[in-house]
Amino acid sequence: MSELTKFMFQGLPVRGAHVRLTDAWTEILRRRANHAGGAWAPPLRTLLGEMTAAGVLMHSSIKFDGTLLLQIQGDGPVKLAVAEVNADSSLRATATVQGEVLDGASLPEMVNVNNEGRCAITLDPRSRQPGQQAYQGVVPLFGDRREKLTRISDVLAHYMLQSEQLDTTLVLAANDSVAAGLLLQRMPATGGQAVTDDADAYNRLSILAQSLQPEELLNLEADTVLHRLYWQEPVMKLELPARQQYPRFACTCSRERVGKMMRGLGLAEVEGILAEQGQVEVGCEFCGLQYRFDAVDAAQVFVDSAALPQQSGTVQ
Repeated sequence: MSELTKFMFQGLPVRGAHVRLTDAWTEILRRRANHAGGAWAPPLRTLLGEMTAAGVLMHSSIKFDGTLLLQIQGDGPVKLAVAEVNADSSLRATATVQGEVLDGASLPEMVNVNNEGRCAITLDPRSRQPGQQAYQGVVPLFGDRREKLTRISDVLAHYMLQSEQLDTTLVLAANDSVAAGLLLQRMPATGGQAVTDDADAYNRLSILAQSLQPEELLNLEADTVLHRLYWQEPVMKLELPARQQYPRFACTCSRERVGKMMRGLGLAEVEGILAEQGQVEVGCEFCGLQYRFDAVDAAQVFVDSAALPQQSGTVQ
């Protein structure tokens, strides 16, 4: 079972989280394998697995009732990769590919060929107030000297330092069975005072975290990982509600959302598709579910003259 564990170091200005996605991650891969586009190439599977684990970890580090959307996009064959995590740890992921992802392809080779790739993190509140917009932060896929970053963990640590002024360490790994990650963050000072005078605490704990090997992260439970790394440190696990502790795959697509997208396309466009194909067929890129509308169904979509805000692209 997939599981999220949060912890802190008693008396030290450092907090952390560990996630190990098993059934949640394999369900994403199973659905993609049944997709018309077929299974993702191995390097892309690894990237998406690490992104999904990172999304769970990053959402766990903030008090936010809504959706965290992690996206990378660029000029390689992987045009867009998305991991979406909700406050209850439900999650989904997908990617848009144009071209071939070669075996062994690195992050720059997949999405940042000409150093124009971007990473965006969007926080979308579950209950938006009138006029309220989702928050989004964007950083490039290169470092301070414009060097291409080769790991998504480095991109996200750079994002957290640039956008949130938080020192962050991320260790990520994924294969076809497990997507896992460990996150450490230096806690912000409270009232101008640090939690402790141990100025080297974060650096010491970060170095230990980075010693974790991929096979350990993929194969070991949270308690074993924390004991191996921090058996001399005052680790204190935090209690989580069950809905957050056990991440799971879930898709938010629906026939209603497809109808909104069709209204965004416009009646003339939909009628053109019906004339050519006899029906409108839309597939969800996240879960693979197919939605079909014949002429009667499509006409019903436009009965309501109050058109909803335009949405384009794949089902959300």
